[in-house]
Amino acid sequence: MGTRLRSAPVRSIHIGMLGLGNVGQGVLRILAENGAAIQDRIAAEPVIGRVLVRDLAKARELEVDPALLTLDPDDILEDPDVRVVVELIGGIEPARTYVLRALEAGKHVVTANKALLAERGEELFAAAAARGLSIYFEGSVAGGIPVLRALREGLASDRIDRVIGIVNGTSNYILDAMSRTGASYEQALAAAQAAGFAEADPTLDVEGGDAAHKLALLTLVCVGVRVDPDQIHTDGITRVRPFDIRMAAELGYVIKSLAIGEFGDGRPRLRVHPTFVPRDHILAGVHGSYNAVEVSSRALGQSMYYGKGAGMMPTGVAVVSDIIEVCRDIVGFSEGGPPPGAFREVRALEPAPLDELECENYLCVHVPNVPGVLGKVASCLGRHGVSIKRMNQDTPGAGEPIDMVILTERTAEAKVRAALAELDTFDLSLMPSHRFRILESEAPAQAVDGGPR
Repeated sequence: MGTRLRSAPVRSIHIGMLGLGNVGQGVLRILAENGAAIQDRIAAEPVIGRVLVRDLAKARELEVDPALLTLDPDDILEDPDVRVVVELIGGIEPARTYVLRALEAGKHVVTANKALLAERGEELFAAAAARGLSIYFEGSVAGGIPVLRALREGLASDRIDRVIGIVNGTSNYILDAMSRTGASYEQALAAAQAAGFAEADPTLDVEGGDAAHKLALLTLVCVGVRVDPDQIHTDGITRVRPFDIRMAAELGYVIKSLAIGEFGDGRPRLRVHPTFVPRDHILAGVHGSYNAVEVSSRALGQSMYYGKGAGMMPTGVAVVSDIIEVCRDIVGFSEGGPPPGAFREVRALEPAPLDELECENYLCVHVPNVPGVLGKVASCLGRHGVSIKRMNQDTPGAGEPIDMVILTERTAEAKVRAALAELDTFDLSLMPSHRFRILESEAPAQAVDGGPR
């Protein structure tokens, strides 16, 4: 008769949660629905002890035991039984204060707060490392896509050269709608707000600030340095016109707002801006509010991470994955010093200036339909060392202004800026020129099939 194997006792790990918005409710739902499977995988039981809320009586989509809810953060931050604090409040304060207090009390931290980490990460990671604690933040970049874990663990032995990402679902939704329907920016934004994909004040999303925060965190994980998001070159999508969308399509491109990080031996080169993406590039096929990150590394080459970039369940999955990882830390590294999730050193570094960046460009110069204007524009570009690869222009009626479209050869950023600055001072210039950088694909791939269109 065989011997019956007995299961090892399961350790309960108490968790306090700060905030119960959409993501917080997603976390509770996932833990409730998948708790048994999680327990089997990590030989520990994550137990939600208390949840900080602003309104005890607020109606919520998820039914929550009222006994779990509290208005007092001290019920979590000063509870010695709580080993992990999950911060889902958002913003800088009071989130920063709560996270520091949690670390000072010896508690590990999980957060999806990209702004907090991008702007105050140096202080927080130093506090965590000094106490042998971990801060995990998978949910802060690209929602449910496990790109940070892939970079931190799966590619830990590789050297990352470049990341290119669609990391803001609002901007991608708007540009995708403009491409599909011919809508103006204002019309596409209104549709995104009506569908719940854009905030009432969309500034952080459409001006690129949100993507810059995420690019700062990608840079931290890729090369271990902290950059100030305010020092990342950032252009929003508000100046993209239906004309630009149409011209991009005619020329074989799709306009996407990209976060691009290039990592050489010196300072990282970081930028967020609308970009002409070749139609056959894999990122051109990312539709609706979906996110995607393409990583180029020395050993693996190009790899792609794609999925839903926001929402209750996608971001909730990422947060729970961090909770699981912290529980593994507690079980496996309780006597072994700082756990793997603790950044031991975070160096602050300024991004490299873009002056020497070389790329092809789309320029649109707005001029009157008069003799000699083409020659004046071409002469100006030539004086600044900008070579013309292709030129298109509308054929308007007599006296109507011209949108002159120019594709340039690869040209240094500083030269293009100088040429545009001079063009915009011309008496003939009717409005500021439009300029978009063109993504040069090293190895084009087929577009991702799937996602809203």
